[in-house]
Amino acid sequence: MIEKSWYQAKSLLTFILLPLSAVFWLVSTLRRWSFSAGLRKRFHAHVPIIIVGNIGIGGNGKTPFVLWLVPYLQLLGLKVAVISRGYGSEALNYPYEVTKASSVKEAGDEPFLLASRLNCPIVIGADRHASCMHIKKRYEVDIIISDDGLQHYKMHREIELCVVDARRRFGNGCLLPAGPLRELPSRLNSVDLVIENGGNAQISYQLAHTGIYRVINGSEATVYPHNGIAISAIGNPERFEKSLTEQGITLESTHHFRDHHAYSASDFALFGNTPIFMTEKDAVKCQAFAKDNWYYLKVDAQPSDALQSQLKQILKQKEIYHGV
Repeated sequence: MIEKSWYQAKSLLTFILLPLSAVFWLVSTLRRWSFSAGLRKRFHAHVPIIIVGNIGIGGNGKTPFVLWLVPYLQLLGLKVAVISRGYGSEALNYPYEVTKASSVKEAGDEPFLLASRLNCPIVIGADRHASCMHIKKRYEVDIIISDDGLQHYKMHREIELCVVDARRRFGNGCLLPAGPLRELPSRLNSVDLVIENGGNAQISYQLAHTGIYRVINGSEATVYPHNGIAISAIGNPERFEKSLTEQGITLESTHHFRDHHAYSASDFALFGNTPIFMTEKDAVKCQAFAKDNWYYLKVDAQPSDALQSQLKQILKQKEIYHGV
């Protein structure tokens, strides 16, 4: 109920929660100021850190962008590693290095997806300093990408990239819990690059559908039904469902779980043998018990030329990249 109110006109519930948002603003502002004033110490990693974050919570499309950014930097000749908090992971020890041999339970859904598609070290843990030290001890890298962490002010960063969903933007414009924001939109004035997911902004990327795949084995489905049920546990399910209909799939019903929900076979017991469509992030958690007629929609970020040009310019300004 509260989350739905974030993306609607301000209601009575919004105003009831505003005093708590004021407390949230005060605490977060004091915390940020304590680091900028030097009252609390930041850690500096051994290599530059690029943060890919946002000022809101959930559903902004950071993961597809990171999946594009890592190979892009590698094509520029940079050795890359990725760190993430690993929300929802249940590793025995942290920092934990996610590999293709990891389980989704150990890694969490998004880090597992990153590891399955990227060729670079991926380390998770709430202590990002420890994650950076893990990388330093084991790998020679030129740069570390932090998947999220814009508000983790304990971590020094060379570049801040803020992803904004072009359609949902900032919701009702309020801070948590009255709205979806962790920081006010004015925070965008201090980041290196504001990147829109979708929309017509120059600095943006589009999410391109690159095929329907089978959940059970990850193979591309050349033939699939054009009707079924959409199931998702993501921050913005409406965008996913719209993508399915654009693919010509008629949705009999839609079912939403909380973001990062840990699926079990019992979650699907009521759906019988009806074809099911989900996101790639959902699919990695369902492969062990998937049926043959379960599918996922694969998407990739396609950045604008202006985004690539601006990003390369920033890398040069920060003396991270020295090419042409």
